[in-house]
Amino acid sequence: MVRYIDHIRNLIPGRQRPDNNLPPQGVTVDMGEFDYGKEQDKRKMSFYNPLDPVPKYEYYAKDTWTGRIKSTRPPLDVLRKPPEPDELPPPPEDDGRPKVKLVRFGWVLGVMIRCMLNIWGVIMFLRLPWITSQAGIILTYVIIFMSVTITTITATSVSAISTNGKVYSGGTYFMISRSLGPELGAPIGLLFAFANALACSLNTVGFAETVRDVLKDNKAQMVDDVNDVRIIGTITVVILLCITFAGMSWEAKAQILFFIALLLSLANYFVGTVIPPSIEKQSVGFFGYHAEIFLSNLLPSFRGKDGSFFRMFSIFFPSATGILSGVNICGDLKDPSGGIPKGTLLAIFWTTLSYLFIAVTCASTVVRDASGIVNDSLALSNSSIHCSGLGCQFGWNFDRCEQNYTCSSGLANNFQILTTVSGSGHLITIGIFAATLSSALGFLVSAPKIFQCLCKDNIYPYIGFFGKGYGKNNEPLRGYMLMFTIALAFILIGDLNTIAPLISNFFLCSYGLINFSCFHASITKSPGWRPQYRYFSPWTSLFAAFLSFILMFLFTWWAALVTSAIVLCLLGYVTYKKPQINWGTSYQASFYNMALSFSMSLTGVNDHVKNFRPQCLVLTGPPNARPALVDFVGTFTKNISLMICGNIIMEDEKSSFPQHSTDMLVDWLNQRKVRSFYTSFNADCLKDGAHNLMQASGLGKLKPNTLVMGYKTNWQECKPESLQDYVNTISDAFDCSYGTAILRMMDGLDVTDDLQSSGRSLAIENPAFDADEVKQSEIDETDRNSEISDDGSNDQVRSVFQAKQGRKTIDIYWISDDGGLTLLVPYLLTRRNRWKKSKIRVFILGDQETTKEDRTDMKMLLKRFRLEIEDIVVITDVDKAPLAKNLQRYKETIASFILSEEQAGGDVQELKRLSPWKVSVKDLEAIKPKVERTVRLNEIIKKNSIHAALVVISLPVPDVNCPSSLYMAWLEALSYGIHCPVLLIRGNQENVMTFYCQ
Repeated sequence: MVRYIDHIRNLIPGRQRPDNNLPPQGVTVDMGEFDYGKEQDKRKMSFYNPLDPVPKYEYYAKDTWTGRIKSTRPPLDVLRKPPEPDELPPPPEDDGRPKVKLVRFGWVLGVMIRCMLNIWGVIMFLRLPWITSQAGIILTYVIIFMSVTITTITATSVSAISTNGKVYSGGTYFMISRSLGPELGAPIGLLFAFANALACSLNTVGFAETVRDVLKDNKAQMVDDVNDVRIIGTITVVILLCITFAGMSWEAKAQILFFIALLLSLANYFVGTVIPPSIEKQSVGFFGYHAEIFLSNLLPSFRGKDGSFFRMFSIFFPSATGILSGVNICGDLKDPSGGIPKGTLLAIFWTTLSYLFIAVTCASTVVRDASGIVNDSLALSNSSIHCSGLGCQFGWNFDRCEQNYTCSSGLANNFQILTTVSGSGHLITIGIFAATLSSALGFLVSAPKIFQCLCKDNIYPYIGFFGKGYGKNNEPLRGYMLMFTIALAFILIGDLNTIAPLISNFFLCSYGLINFSCFHASITKSPGWRPQYRYFSPWTSLFAAFLSFILMFLFTWWAALVTSAIVLCLLGYVTYKKPQINWGTSYQASFYNMALSFSMSLTGVNDHVKNFRPQCLVLTGPPNARPALVDFVGTFTKNISLMICGNIIMEDEKSSFPQHSTDMLVDWLNQRKVRSFYTSFNADCLKDGAHNLMQASGLGKLKPNTLVMGYKTNWQECKPESLQDYVNTISDAFDCSYGTAILRMMDGLDVTDDLQSSGRSLAIENPAFDADEVKQSEIDETDRNSEISDDGSNDQVRSVFQAKQGRKTIDIYWISDDGGLTLLVPYLLTRRNRWKKSKIRVFILGDQETTKEDRTDMKMLLKRFRLEIEDIVVITDVDKAPLAKNLQRYKETIASFILSEEQAGGDVQELKRLSPWKVSVKDLEAIKPKVERTVRLNEIIKKNSIHAALVVISLPVPDVNCPSSLYMAWLEALSYGIHCPVLLIRGNQENVMTFYCQ
């Protein structure tokens, strides 16, 4: 605490103390980019207040990535009223660990060279000439330009996303998940990590094929072609794993050596194309630059099982998939937002040029078919045999192998043709080694980094074990072992042409979602979408996304279906689990836009009785204090109408209401799967707070029309002012043309005592809602199929409305016509699974002489309302005198509120003005017939509804001159002793149901 006070004192000009908390000798602190502010700026304060600092970078940073300590600005209450020293917040804790210098890369080494190395992979050396022979120069250029179109647009989308805020380790997964949300980000992160592991195996197999061919040329084959590839590939991937274990710095040094070797091999190839060919090179089809060869290779000549345009496309596409290599290690870059756009786009430019030049040069110098036999030279054979092939123009007869399809050389038959064309075949072999090993190493590093970020987000179970980091760079060693195992499994396939289309499928899916992320973030127009890189268009991103998804199915339709099924399954899991994370995704922004647009559109729609919905403002106090009230209203409003839980906070208790309680209560509602908003309001009393909530709650047409409250069971013992406040709230609801409903349960609604006795959490004990009910103890614990599940959290208490109601009845005592709200709410209940087996019975008042006519009329009305009613009962004996004991009980409930004889002898009106809850003898006489019928009706209800699940009774409307105690006694007499929940409900006298179609 003393340190924190000293820190505050140091912020005040002229009150600084020497800083003795300097780092020890020998500890290096990486300050990162130090242009955000100078050291002396930390002491600058606004002239408004000596505790009010000027804007600083540290107030907005979420971590210490730059090496600077995160600062916290003083809260508003400190600025408004400086606290006492003992009220200051605790000082920030220092873990005491020395700061170490991290390995960070610039855009050249970390992005451009890394991307070029991963793009220049096995396909360029071993398959690009072969693809050119199959597809021809024209279609090969189409393939290259289509691939480059997708990758370039994807690079611009990546650049936009990566410059819209700091991108941490996790690369593609991080960007998609933070843009589109965990539902799509998590599945793609998993697939993209898997795709990188496959790409490692692809390049390792390419390396193994080259080594095998070298061994065969030197008569040193080990077993056979396939098993040699498996053996060499296994040894190679183990060595690559050891390099990754050595750390990022060793991996970067290895990449530099690979890059130099690749440049030398490419230069060697282009030089070799202009060197006059020897007899041996001519025998394998290389004759130097000739227009005839160029023209012959201009059009396609598909052959073999892989002979189709899209098959060639799918085999080539992995050579364009290294563009995200810089993004995948963005956590290890010095400046990700600046380096990723520059490095990625330059890498695409240079590698595209190399592909175009390699394709056209090899197709201009090498014929498609050659025998590789020196004796096939016309000059050596001195043969007069007729020769018709292209080789004849250059003095070679390859007709025999062309006609028999036995040619072993030439552009279409020899995967190692670049070795033949180059000035030195050994340099090409070194280039192949460099390209394959660098790409394999890059993908082996990228895959665990992506998977580590996914593990740390805790979205999927059982994978957190692989997310643990080691060392100063937090290396995911366990992730390396997992990706090594996956890569090794595919290396054992041993066939390059089988692995390549699978990789294309996964990468296209990832690219499509990256582009869709950029498009979606742009069109939502969220204020938080402010990318520094502006050279992109959301519509080109959408085009690239669409093209990527189409190509997935054109390449390998079954793999595309499998990928889509995996994504949908993983998406369904995340959607079901709803992880408690908030990343500010574009989906959140789009939801806001849609809600705002629909709300504005709704304002122009006139109300119609057919579209009436009971939009409820529920006075719950803290919702977790009255779970039964929340569950009941949530049952008939879920997914069809508005529900707002209102909490009125008394002004004198405002300071004791924790600021975080709103979020806690919203979380409680979400955990309980109740579709409701929550709002609180500060007021002097319940009536004022409820009045303000009724006036201000909602948005446009989405505003409450029904007030729901709990029954005040302690109305006889509470303060008279509290009783008056409660009844005035009911009266005010009617004055505001609200429908009004009061829920009463025998065991009460408030569970505050239960929560506190069991040590569970409650947001606050709010005096506006008295904890006056008896503990809710009779709860059905046998329902295992409830729609609202108890997730096991400490503050979840089950209620009777979470249980299936079986074949019990819902009894409606429709005493007064209120427009139909008394019928509508029970009908909505029966549409829910827990109430669907319950039958509705309607009880109405009538005369003995007209019982049949009354029942027929009501039956016809309900039939036209299209309501399924089990039975209609006409009550004819409500005028019968009630039992004496029940009438006596009513008199006892009101006795303490009756004016005494001495008070009655004075000015009664003045007494009632000062104490509006007091009841005069005149009031009792005026209401006596009504009370006797009410007590009698209560007896009838208890007799007829003994097996009911819910009793619904028309709520009496309080007269403006009716004392509050007399009105509550009336409600008490009406609902007393009913074993099941009782809903006293009254509409606002406007029709909410109709039997007309317009």
